[in-house]
Amino acid sequence: MAKKDQKSTGTFKRLMKLLLGFFPKLLPLIIVLIVVNAILGALPSIFQQKVISVMEKAWDKGWSWDTASPKVMKYVLTLGGIYVVALIVTFLYNQLLAVFTQGALDKFRVAMFEHMESLPIRYFDTNQRGDIMSHYTNDVDAMRQMISQSFPQLLVSLITVATILCIMMYYSVLMGLVIIVGAVITIFITKKIGGKSAVYFINQQKAIGKTEGVIEEMINGQKVIKVFNHEDDSQASFDAANNELYEAAYKANYYSNTLMPILNNVNYLVYVFVAVAGGLFLELGVKNISVSGLPFSLAVVVPFLGMCRQFAGSIQQISPQINSVVMGIAGARRVFALMDEEPEVDDGYVELVNAKNVNGKLIECDEKTGIWAWKHYHKETDTTTYTPLKGDVRFYDVDFAYKPDKMILHNITLYGKPGQKIAFVGATGAGKTTITNLINRFYDIADGKIRYDDININKIKKSSLRRSLGIVLQDTVLFTGTVMENIRYGNLDASDDDCIKAAKLAGADSFIRKLPNGYDTVLSGDGSNLSQGQCQLLAIARAAVADPPVMILDEATSSIDTRTEQIVSKGMDRLMNGRTVFVIAHRLSTVKNSNVIIVLDHGSIIERGTHQELIVAKGQYYQLYTGAFELE
Repeated sequence: MAKKDQKSTGTFKRLMKLLLGFFPKLLPLIIVLIVVNAILGALPSIFQQKVISVMEKAWDKGWSWDTASPKVMKYVLTLGGIYVVALIVTFLYNQLLAVFTQGALDKFRVAMFEHMESLPIRYFDTNQRGDIMSHYTNDVDAMRQMISQSFPQLLVSLITVATILCIMMYYSVLMGLVIIVGAVITIFITKKIGGKSAVYFINQQKAIGKTEGVIEEMINGQKVIKVFNHEDDSQASFDAANNELYEAAYKANYYSNTLMPILNNVNYLVYVFVAVAGGLFLELGVKNISVSGLPFSLAVVVPFLGMCRQFAGSIQQISPQINSVVMGIAGARRVFALMDEEPEVDDGYVELVNAKNVNGKLIECDEKTGIWAWKHYHKETDTTTYTPLKGDVRFYDVDFAYKPDKMILHNITLYGKPGQKIAFVGATGAGKTTITNLINRFYDIADGKIRYDDININKIKKSSLRRSLGIVLQDTVLFTGTVMENIRYGNLDASDDDCIKAAKLAGADSFIRKLPNGYDTVLSGDGSNLSQGQCQLLAIARAAVADPPVMILDEATSSIDTRTEQIVSKGMDRLMNGRTVFVIAHRLSTVKNSNVIIVLDHGSIIERGTHQELIVAKGQYYQLYTGAFELE
């Protein structure tokens, strides 16, 4: 428990440090206004004591309103002025708090998203998307409630308690001790019951993220669920996650809701106890111990009853605010967990730059010439060289594992020269897609070397490396926007004519023009208003508009029927002309014209050669091609 408390304290300190960094002037001003508001709210008891004291003296001397009224009106008007100031202060700090809260959350979301964009693919492979999205919704909302409501109210309650305690000790130490005994009982009950609810509020926050992850997964897989009649199992999976959330939320609110009635009754008992104690002190003529030096009288006892209610009410308000603060800290902890994820390592220093040829020598330039070069600074000789971008990719004895104890690729050696088409075939899980993931450095190799235009791939900046690659993934991803915008995603500088040219190259132009608004048709969701084959044609057009020297086609025609494939093949041939192309395909008819076909099995290369050479060899490729052996 001590470790959890220490962890929560560390999270809170970090949160406050960040908030102060976001608004170095606004946050201190808001805190000052909250403190002033709390102190002003505790002052009426002083004026109540003074008014009663004036009335007592007037009564002792023979009642006369004319004698008492000037002082009473003075105190009343002063108190009214204090209430007006308190109203202005409350209005100001609430307005400033709204600006501060929304501004801070905006900065948090921006910081989270920027950091998320820097995370490696591995993070998204190992975390549910629904849980990641929960950071931006539930966790941030928990922080919002803590920053805008719970923490200010908690601060007001604490300052009010401290102020009233000082006032009580000023007027009567004995009466103050009576109230403190009641406060100790209240705090003990709060700690016992409130501590349990805090644990379950933290579990609730975690369970919400898990439940959203399940929901997101089920929504994405709804077609598959219906095809395989998996509704009951899906319901069971959701029920399990939802029951876990229910248990955490039920217990959190059970303890929280139980606490308030108990505290209410304890406060009533304390109030009665204070009234009885005050009456006894008056009856017995007990000597008052106080800073003020006032004797026990109604002017002391009556204001104490009001202070008792205010004191108890402020302590009672602390408990629900603590629960909200605990939830906010739990949300902040999950947000910080995302922000603390190690970003993708990029220690490359070789950049891809625009270049032009001057007197047979490449030099860097700002304008787009259509010529790209690798800018390579050599620290040893303090010189910079420019190597033309060709697209020569070579693997030397490469080993790779997603997990250290489970090797996926073994001793992979291959090369792809400019203009060559290299095809990978093999059973699912053989390592075909993994090889292409290593080319664009979604993952880093465990051993061996990968060289790109004779430069170690680790030395190339990832942004430059990926800019030089055109990739059509097996799972097509389109974004909400027009068809034109989705094609231009491959090259944001491309003109409309460039995008249309790329669409024609991919064989997508004819179906695009049949859409309701042609290239201006807005795609919703993930291209849900298009067929899967049409989505893939757009992905190919997106790669074409990038005009890279290296193309990676991961099952690029897997969702295209045979007739459409014939239409696309000519465009694909034009797209691949003069480029280094790596093709992954189960449909072996699409790789017959490859310069080299590499057959993989369990992460190792077992055969390589042209289609004809592999047929003559009558190995595994021959068996695959003739149907004597199936991919498994």
